Amino acid sequence: MQNFADEQLSAFDRGQRIAHGSVRAVALAVKAAVDAGAPMAIQVFADTDARPVDLDLRGSADEVSERYAQVQMVRGPGRPKLGVQAREITLLPRHWEWLNSQPGGASVALRKLVESARRDQAEADRQRLAVETTYRFILATAGNETGFEEATRALFAGDTERFGLLIANWPSDLVEFALQGLRPAPAPAG
Repeated sequence: MQNFADEQLSAFDRGQRIAHGSVRAVALAVKAAVDAGAPMAIQVFADTDARPVDLDLRGSADEVSERYAQVQMVRGPGRPKLGVQAREITLLPRHWEWLNSQPGGASVALRKLVESARRDQAEADRQRLAVETTYRFILATAGNETGFEEATRALFAGDTERFGLLIANWPSDLVEFALQGLRPAPAPAG
């Protein structure tokens, strides 16, 4: 099961948003819609980055509710209280030599490099992620809409005004969600 702790989701049925909220609330709304005869073509997305979300709707509404009542946190090696996770990276021997020669060792040097890159590229990264989020969503939901290809070109050209004009006649819930994706997330604190 995917982990969507504290994340807001949106469900769409043929261009209309039918649910928005926590994973549990959206799962129950989608279950009710499907049980009422809605087609199984309902699409669910994470609001933050438009990742498609697969919900397990098997069983009764009570079973679905129970399934999503508690989101399990995945823990692995590292320092969980600090949010540190151990993962594998692959580098050439000369990279490892340089990292290991740095004060504090490889881990400290990598954290410093990542923090520096995050600071230097923060705005460009936010803009790139906003475009990727919007594209992921419109590709999944609006590929057959009028002007899709031209809207995509405007999106990747960074012409948000033209993009907004080109999608204005699409279903209003799709337009609202697509434009929401173009508003980059605020810069992280610290």
